[in-house]
Amino acid sequence: MASTKISDIIVPSVFNPYIVQETNRLDSFVQAGIVVNDPAFDILATSGGTVVNMPFFNDLSGDSEELSDTVALGVNAITSGQDKARLHMRGKAWGVNDLATALSGADPMGVIASKVAKFWVGERSKMLFKSLAGIETALASNVYDISAGAGELAVISGKETLNAKQKLGDNASKLKGIAMHSATYTKLQQDDLIVYFPTSNVNVQIPTYLGYKVIVDDSCPVTGGVYTTYLFGEGAFGLGNGSAPVPTETDRDSLAGEDILINRQHFILHPRGIKWNDVAVVGKTPTFAEVATATNWTRVYDAKNIRLAIFKHKLA
Repeated sequence: MASTKISDIIVPSVFNPYIVQETNRLDSFVQAGIVVNDPAFDILATSGGTVVNMPFFNDLSGDSEELSDTVALGVNAITSGQDKARLHMRGKAWGVNDLATALSGADPMGVIASKVAKFWVGERSKMLFKSLAGIETALASNVYDISAGAGELAVISGKETLNAKQKLGDNASKLKGIAMHSATYTKLQQDDLIVYFPTSNVNVQIPTYLGYKVIVDDSCPVTGGVYTTYLFGEGAFGLGNGSAPVPTETDRDSLAGEDILINRQHFILHPRGIKWNDVAVVGKTPTFAEVATATNWTRVYDAKNIRLAIFKHKLA
């Protein structure tokens, strides 16, 4: 009786969109509306090239003029700017000797997809936080840092979180979510500041803080007791799913009795309004370290139109 191989289970034309769907479903930033899969970004991610241009028009400015029967109105121009995003090209291969046994469930493709999708959720999370590290210098006007305060003045509180959101001024109402380290989350739980709202699934409740949806992720930086918490607006990051020339392949090492699955991803994950400069990239695609390099980023939107505030604080 012939054994089942990965190639018997994986149909690339079915598997690849399944991976995208599952990754989006499992991604807490997508579910919170912080990362938005934009069809326009999907097009950009498949348009060729590694840096994609995204021109935009600036807001109209200046004062209106008084009407007169002797003086004509002045004619004003609308100005434009240029945002740029980087296409990330990454891949991973897995080899398992007893994969067929592990995938003996009723939906083997679903099992594979859920495992691969969870991996890519983690990789996208790394990319998002490396981007946040890189853009912090360019976004200095949106950073609220109380970590140098004495005692309680350095500790996160409702009052200080509201001061952080005020960095966006009258655009602060666009902030909808907050990402924090699990230690910060525990501190706020201890202070009885986390409020839970039920969902349609009675077994799931959404944690909120000051009305913001909470995402708990230990990728939020901690340095010397200083924690970084992020307040996000909807669509703060745009996501575009591209397509590698060969997204999925299977192989077999017959001598080792090992089945191999290779999955490649091309995608854009871009903080809206902060241009990618591509000045410090050595290879064909940026490393995580290069994404976190400040010189690769320049703010091009007005600071209040960047859907992000960065809050640095202590817990005690």
